[in-house]
Amino acid sequence: MRFLIAGGTGFIGSRLTDYFQKQGHEIFILTRNPQKHPYKERVSYIEWLDPHSQPETELENIDVCINLAGTSLNSGRWTDQRKQQILESRMITTREFIRIMNALTEKPNVFINASAIGYYGTSKETTFTEETMVSGHDFLAEVCSVWEQEAREAEDIGVRTVFTRFGIILDQNEGALPQMVMPYKLMIGGPLGDGQQWMSWIHIDDVIQAIDHIINHDELSGPVNLTAPTPQRNQDFGKTLSEVLGKPHWLPAPSIALRTILGEMSILVLKGQYVYPEKLEATDYQFKYPTLKEALENIYSKN
Repeated sequence: MRFLIAGGTGFIGSRLTDYFQKQGHEIFILTRNPQKHPYKERVSYIEWLDPHSQPETELENIDVCINLAGTSLNSGRWTDQRKQQILESRMITTREFIRIMNALTEKPNVFINASAIGYYGTSKETTFTEETMVSGHDFLAEVCSVWEQEAREAEDIGVRTVFTRFGIILDQNEGALPQMVMPYKLMIGGPLGDGQQWMSWIHIDDVIQAIDHIINHDELSGPVNLTAPTPQRNQDFGKTLSEVLGKPHWLPAPSIALRTILGEMSILVLKGQYVYPEKLEATDYQFKYPTLKEALENIYSKN
């Protein structure tokens, strides 16, 4: 198959590229600077988001389109300017991706657009599934809602469209986990705030294999939660992490201190949601790491 990926050199995108490349597929990566990327067999870099670029002229017979592009939520304190950048980067890239697909003579089989479980808002009591129709009201929920609405335009050109609502992705070197681990390595690990906020997590290997699963299951469309089936409260997550690392779990980080340091961005660590992967379960996806202990033991057995 032939894959077109935006954000193909990022955290998830680079793993996807390697995964599909090893399977013998051909990968096209949309990038602003195609010349700076090293040669890889069966991987081509196509310029986009330049006034003079026309990526569609270099693309035909694309089977799968995956959009992972957008400014990182962890790219800096959420000033008004940063929040605008986070939102606009997602709108611009998604709109351009749909324009490219519309320009192709043969439309792809599926368009997978990134989203996040932040769509649901936060709660300590509610269980959220893909059947949850109403989004939350905080900044993250609003971003995810309008992002998905923009991506839904792909349905109008006859392309099966999926919104992958990512949970907290666990990886040894990238994503949120290295920041979570640092206090434990310094022997000062403990709960964040009251420790009762839910953490809906997923191992990076399950992210990649779940996306492959989505591609091969035509019945999947709309939102799909990419989270493991066993969310944990922050307190319990930390205890499991300390057990796997062999480090103490004892020193709480007060909510007021985190809000002072992080500002509005503190929602990423002090708030959460219990999200269940109902659609993956209904289509018989088999999680490689269904429990947190299994996931963390795999990650830290690599040391």
